[in-house]
Amino acid sequence: MTDPSPPTKTSNAAGRWALIAALVLLLLPAGYFAYQGLTVGDVDMPATGYLAMGLGIVFSLAIGIGLMALVFYSSRKGYDERATWTDGRDSHDPIE
Repeated sequence: MTDPSPPTKTSNAAGRWALIAALVLLLLPAGYFAYQGLTVGDVDMPATGYLAMGLGIVFSLAIGIGLMALVFYSSRKGYDERATWTDGRDSHDPIE
């Protein structure tokens, strides 16, 4: 069986442009709806709305910062390394 030929630059370029066009087509209505939501007339948000928004921001930041701290902690402590036996063998080595 022969190996298929590698993709040409023109096919990669066409796919890339198709992806960009699809993303722009998704971005346009999202931008329109965001503009419509931000330009609502004189609508006041109650204090509970600001409180809920503030709490959501604080908790989102706390979770994000906590998870990033765990990533750095596990990387520094070696928890991300491949498992080995106490005698130095790799965990995938056959047992003798």
